[in-house]
Amino acid sequence: MRTTFTGVPGLSSTPEVAVVVDVMRAFTVAAWAFGRGAERIVFAETLDEALDLKARHPGWLAFQDGPVVPGFDLANSPAQLRSLDVGGRTVVQKTTAGTTGALAAAGARLLLCASFVVAGATAAVLRRARPAAVTFVVTGEDGRAEEDLACAEYIARLVADGSAGAEPFVERARNSGGAARLAEGLRLGWEGVHPEDVPLCLETDTFPFAMVAGREDGHLVLRPVAAG
Repeated sequence: MRTTFTGVPGLSSTPEVAVVVDVMRAFTVAAWAFGRGAERIVFAETLDEALDLKARHPGWLAFQDGPVVPGFDLANSPAQLRSLDVGGRTVVQKTTAGTTGALAAAGARLLLCASFVVAGATAAVLRRARPAAVTFVVTGEDGRAEEDLACAEYIARLVADGSAGAEPFVERARNSGGAARLAEGLRLGWEGVHPEDVPLCLETDTFPFAMVAGREDGHLVLRPVAAG
């Protein structure tokens, strides 16, 4: 399996198979939403679109990143998500990095969204699919986010060697700029950051499913898929 690691600006064409990685925090939040029973996640291109979808569909929830925005139910915090009832619900998600990366690769035949908490299951799906080539899209910092690159490289290693250890890759994420920014936000009292966000983002294989995105009713929709 040939592997390419690129940022969103490096996507000159639509890859056949893509793994879009956002560790801190979009696709850790998405995995936790599915782990707590959410039915599906609809990706929105803008905050206004996300709020419009929520308004037109009673019972839907809306998540965003950055400072808390009125009308949204969660500011992209996996720890804060644990106190939110998402069972059986549809979630609309709009983030700067993760959902933007997924939408940029939306034409892929197989499109996976990943973080450390679903790394093993993501690798299992790739092993089963046996693609000739996979493009890993590192969404943070225009493709330079160390936590996303570390997770992407870990998944690629797992495809080749299912017994590969996670710790060297997790350590890189622990010392990344993304982790440092969340720590600084916590120090500054940002409302959308929880003390347990970084530890939750650094857990590996918390969930036994991968997350696969595809077009449904004109939207890019993410759903959990069992690894086995």
